[in-house]
Amino acid sequence: MDKLVIEGGTRLEGEIRISGSKNASLPILIASLMSEGNVILENVPRLRDIKTTIELLTLLGCESGFSGEEVLVSKGSLLPEAPYELVRTMRASVLCLGPLLAKIGKAKVALPGGCAIGSRPVDLHLRALEQMGAVFKLESGYILGSCNGLKGAHIIFDFPTVGGTENLLMAASLANGESMLENAAREPEIVDLAEFLNSCGARISGHGTSVIRISGVSSLEGCRYRVMSDRIEAGTYMAAGAITRGDLVLTNCPFHELEAVISKFREMGVKISSDAGGVRVKADQDLSCVDVVTLPYPGFPTDMQAQIMAVMCVARGSGIIRETIFENRFMHAQELIRMGARIKLSGQNAVVRGGVLLTGAPVMASDLRASASLVLAGLAARGKTEVQRIYHLDRGYENMEKKLSAAGARITRISE
Repeated sequence: MDKLVIEGGTRLEGEIRISGSKNASLPILIASLMSEGNVILENVPRLRDIKTTIELLTLLGCESGFSGEEVLVSKGSLLPEAPYELVRTMRASVLCLGPLLAKIGKAKVALPGGCAIGSRPVDLHLRALEQMGAVFKLESGYILGSCNGLKGAHIIFDFPTVGGTENLLMAASLANGESMLENAAREPEIVDLAEFLNSCGARISGHGTSVIRISGVSSLEGCRYRVMSDRIEAGTYMAAGAITRGDLVLTNCPFHELEAVISKFREMGVKISSDAGGVRVKADQDLSCVDVVTLPYPGFPTDMQAQIMAVMCVARGSGIIRETIFENRFMHAQELIRMGARIKLSGQNAVVRGGVLLTGAPVMASDLRASASLVLAGLAARGKTEVQRIYHLDRGYENMEKKLSAAGARITRISE
């Protein structure tokens, strides 16, 4: 098992290229199952979850894999089962349900795993697909679904679920008739999925708003498509520039998709600007703590909550972080406290009293974004920090230690 060893206290300077989006690539790869032709995807990051998804597509009947810098998904004869052995560590596996039901009328998908950050029930997916004519039962840890052709439906989500919106977008694209999704999630990754499906011949409108309309088509064709850049990776490197009082230029970086994050960093005192050369992040003055509430897009993303907490630990004053999306997403706080942070937890709230000098310590990553927050803390800490269980980190960050090293960080991956 690998770990990262960080000697903190170095100011980051230089250029970091942002990789393609994991959270956009996963549903787009799975949507490729529905195509009657070959799909070529550009800007897909080389991550553990991507590797697992490619293996899953092959197991379901579509040969797929990297060819140079692109991913090729070849048309195949689909099989209905996504086994537990492959999908137990990856939440996105449940997204197979919509495409398989729409394409072949049956699906057997293991109940998914992923980060242990709280319950993320799939019942919203199932209830919505049932409105389209699917029938489900749970058996031995698997979701078994069947239908005699999906039919368009008017679906109102209880809350704007990202995975549910993605699953229904895919299913409705090949359903018979018109579908309307109300209270749909608005995340940029959903917009990217809809644009990909439209490039394959789907008829989707309203994506990026809370009401999405889909006119079902009889088939989807292959296409070439470039996946969006990863806004959470970009936000994490913005935090790296801030916490080290650095000066970074982020290339291939989404800017408008990060408005809520950029607004909070600017409020803290970080200078962020965008031009043809990329997004510049400069922290040349003392930072101040802020109050943060995580919300569905376009609000502040829950996937950036751990990272901004790390930055607040070394900023002046105090601030409150309120986590409204997941009920168990403060596990990184105890590890930050081991490094000297002053954080008090109370239900959904974390009160951060900044102004401390963090000190290096052995810390344990509990999930993907928690891993990133501990790396950030290690960059700013005095002495040596060892971040263990970084297999979480490898699920969502491509070559993090290499990118940080190129900007001056003293960080090394060690295999134990």
